[in-house]
Amino acid sequence: MTSSADKYSVLLERCSSLAPVPTAVAHPCDVSSLTGALDAASLGLIVPLLVGPEARIRALADEAKLSLAGVTIIDAPHSHAAAARAVLAVRSGEAELLMKGSLHSDELLHEVAQAATGLRTERRLSHVFAMDVPSYYKPLFITDAAVNIFPKLADKADIVRNAIELVQALGIAVPKVAILAAVETVSDKMPSTIDAAALCKMAERGQITGGVLDGPLAFDNAISKEAARIKGIVSEVAGDPDILLVPDLEAGNMLAKQLTFLAGAGAAGIVLGARVPIILTSRADTVRSRIGSCAIAVLVAHARRKSMEQL
Repeated sequence: MTSSADKYSVLLERCSSLAPVPTAVAHPCDVSSLTGALDAASLGLIVPLLVGPEARIRALADEAKLSLAGVTIIDAPHSHAAAARAVLAVRSGEAELLMKGSLHSDELLHEVAQAATGLRTERRLSHVFAMDVPSYYKPLFITDAAVNIFPKLADKADIVRNAIELVQALGIAVPKVAILAAVETVSDKMPSTIDAAALCKMAERGQITGGVLDGPLAFDNAISKEAARIKGIVSEVAGDPDILLVPDLEAGNMLAKQLTFLAGAGAAGIVLGARVPIILTSRADTVRSRIGSCAIAVLVAHARRKSMEQL
């Protein structure tokens, strides 16, 4: 069994044999975002292309005593221009990953979502938190707690597909997905329970592949085998999920932050469904969480390379 302290370390170990991935960093104009990008570079995870006001970035680096030796800076006058230029760097092949700097998430994702100049695919964009929860024996992936506010059934199907493919890229062949609700029974008074049942049927019919789905499950019987046993739930997923699909952004955001601030969990974040993974960090993130986010994105990028080579 992997100890809680080792969960992100395992990801870094898997990255150690992989080449660093060119990464467009949009507007790294505060100490935490610039340090995060440079730390990831020093660990051999990424080759950063810093996109933003060059004079400001250099002044910040001097003030924080950070070395920019050998680092490419693409000058852009402000955050909006930096977001657009970072997306262009991905479209043009200069970068294989996109990383949020000190601009707002909505500003970056707005550029990603542009029909003509962005990075959209047929998939819905969605966010996944990779949580290192000390009391849980393996990484726990929570989706979606940052992008889709009130996802409909079709949106949830894409959110599940994105999460399954992410977890597979991290080495779990058949992820277990617990679809959360307030109760474990289907009720027309709770639309999330109906969505959960529909998603399970979609998986049975091959519309969602690659994982084992079960729901609706309340959080207690999703995460605890004993709680599931007491409720009489017989399930391959209950008590052992890899992925928690939340009913909406508010529920997911509260769950992730409760685990972070009350249970001492680490939270690495990534946005999926675009042409490339997007490393979406917060100003409140620890260095460990930022590095975990980069490591996950690097593993996904290399998995995509391998997939393309096999076509």
